[in-house]
Amino acid sequence: MVQEYIEIRGARENNLKDVSLRLPKRKITIFTGVSGSGKSSVVFDTIANEAQRLLFENFSMFIRNFLPRYPQPDADAIENLSMAVIVDQKRLGGGSQSTVGTVTDIASVLRLLFSRIGKPYVGYANAFSFNDPQGMCLECNGLGRKIGIELEVLIDTTKSLNEGAVIAPGLAGWECELYAHAGFFDNDKKIADYTPEELDLLLYTEARKHEGLPYNTYEGLVSKFNRKFVARDIQTLSARIRQKVEPFLKLGPCPLCKGSRLNQAALSCKIEGYNIAELAMMEIDELLEVVKGITEPAAAPIVRTLIERLQHLVEIGLEYLSLNRLTDTLSGGESQRVKMVKHLNGSLVDVMYIFDEPSIGLHPRDVHRLNELLEQLRDKGNTVIVVEHDPDVIQRADYIIDMGPHAGSEGGKIVYEGDFTGLLQADTLTGNHLLRKRPLKENFRQATGTLPIVHATVNNLQDVSVDIPTGVLTVITGVAGSGKSSLINEAFLSQHRGAVVIDQSSLSTSSRSNPATYTGIMDDVRKAFATANHAEAGLFSFNSKGACSNCQGLGVTYTDLGFLEGVKLPCEVCGGKRFKDEVLAYTLNGKSIVDVLNMTIHQALEFLKIKEVQPKLQALSDVGLDYLTLGQPLSTLSGGECQRLKLASELHKRGSIYVMDEPTTGLHLSDIGRLLTIMNRLVDGGNTVIVIEHHLDIIRNADWVIDMGPEGGNKGGMVIFEGTPRELLNAKHSLTSQYL
Repeated sequence: MVQEYIEIRGARENNLKDVSLRLPKRKITIFTGVSGSGKSSVVFDTIANEAQRLLFENFSMFIRNFLPRYPQPDADAIENLSMAVIVDQKRLGGGSQSTVGTVTDIASVLRLLFSRIGKPYVGYANAFSFNDPQGMCLECNGLGRKIGIELEVLIDTTKSLNEGAVIAPGLAGWECELYAHAGFFDNDKKIADYTPEELDLLLYTEARKHEGLPYNTYEGLVSKFNRKFVARDIQTLSARIRQKVEPFLKLGPCPLCKGSRLNQAALSCKIEGYNIAELAMMEIDELLEVVKGITEPAAAPIVRTLIERLQHLVEIGLEYLSLNRLTDTLSGGESQRVKMVKHLNGSLVDVMYIFDEPSIGLHPRDVHRLNELLEQLRDKGNTVIVVEHDPDVIQRADYIIDMGPHAGSEGGKIVYEGDFTGLLQADTLTGNHLLRKRPLKENFRQATGTLPIVHATVNNLQDVSVDIPTGVLTVITGVAGSGKSSLINEAFLSQHRGAVVIDQSSLSTSSRSNPATYTGIMDDVRKAFATANHAEAGLFSFNSKGACSNCQGLGVTYTDLGFLEGVKLPCEVCGGKRFKDEVLAYTLNGKSIVDVLNMTIHQALEFLKIKEVQPKLQALSDVGLDYLTLGQPLSTLSGGECQRLKLASELHKRGSIYVMDEPTTGLHLSDIGRLLTIMNRLVDGGNTVIVIEHHLDIIRNADWVIDMGPEGGNKGGMVIFEGTPRELLNAKHSLTSQYL
């Protein structure tokens, strides 16, 4: 068969310097290069954008009104594209109604199964959906959670009614004593000794007639409390009552559906002794075994589909998730792998699959699973394009394109094209660093003290108590789903609230924010300009008084062409400078505000000798961002650049505890050394640094390692090793040890 190619000529998006490429179709092509070298500009802003745009052009004008608009990429020609399936790192949102089951479409197949063979018959598939009025629990409207109050706040079970067992906040004294006067109970019996019937009568009875009591009604304590305080808008209560009641109101599982979100009818319907909520709570690998045991001939096609989709989740290493897991609790890497599963079920071929660092969040043990998946997609006859830094993934490519030579304005060129063996010989940053392994650290720092985590049971943590050493670099390792994030981001941070956290949440990126505004440098620069020119500071902001009145400080004007793609042109008044002309007449040491915003961090370090600004610029330079300009919109930065920007903006804070969540995300191998230097400098300055990480070079350079496991989900959640990286080498039971 003749090899076909995707052709790109003269691509100029972002920092690309007239790039021309031929990508082989139906092969795995991997793009590498330092963060900011132009990989995403080629793959996402040029190839993926154009493929989406061409696809949407096939729809009618009416439908196009509802679809996102993709501008035509800046390139001379892009030819031979197929339909694109883009699997990026954006976290799956979706709020409280979106779960792993709903987003992979497995939940709808499971609902169909229950509507066909569940006993007793309850109704069609939507009778099992918590997003449908026919299936949702009406008590909590299908949310599974409800504002309520803990029982220990309402009653003291060690006392009897005569001893004052009712202690509910916000109720008047006579309302608390009323229960002893009702004549229903043995008033000297401790609440702890009540029978279930007596407890139900005391707590949950709805209001009913009862002569001899005030208002001639008797009402259970929880029912009364809910009616008076929970069911009402809390704002309507008096300040005094609110102060008493508010601290005790908590969002807890719904008392009726126990968090399953479904109504009682749906919960009564069972298959193999399980209702649908119980199956959705199981981890995928357990659920798979149950589904394989269903033999009813009528359901054979449904069971086949379920097994296939669940099997995909297992193969991609997500067997520890459950179908009812909320999508907004998944990490970036998990979100990306869940999206992959959605596309694996498709039978389309000759599609272009585009992945953005799919190895993120994967333990070295699981990377081979990812590689098998990419090869499976290729062997079905698809073109697979991957942006990646992991040597184990790069090794499996059919074709490699290395971008560089450096980042930002010094990048945007192709520095190598060819196979893996050729890349190892190539004199590029990637080629030089690919097989370089950092040696294991020789001397380990001694801890100055400990930060305890006590009896942690968040998510899958199995009553974990562990001490995090202070004054050293601690790395938390373990396979995906083993409980690393639960241990640090939830258990540790809830007990130690003062920590500086650098996580993977995205920056709020608008075209009006840039490195100077994000790090706070801009405030000091405006003040310096204002002082030097005896003018007001607001003039030196394109978001305020200094903005060009034609484009409101955007630098571009948009022309809306109805259902056709809008046109974005540089503003004809300010020429894209964003400021009014009169502002540009003011200078600081001979430079206007626009000149300063166009400086790279490297140039600004030389020029801006403002004492508040220097440490912030130095921090940006230290994390390897000295090629960015002060005014570059944050919306044009890559994932790795955003994370380093966050890191830089936290570095000058004198936090005593730093927590970093996979800081090597999006980082090129040549930048890992820089990151280690920063971590070591923080520790040497007397701080405690805690890092969740899979990257072996970071683990080898830790002072202390805490390994979670042994597996993910129910089979994880335990600390299986604590010690130095040298001791970890002998811990044969640890998966991390085998890769060190």
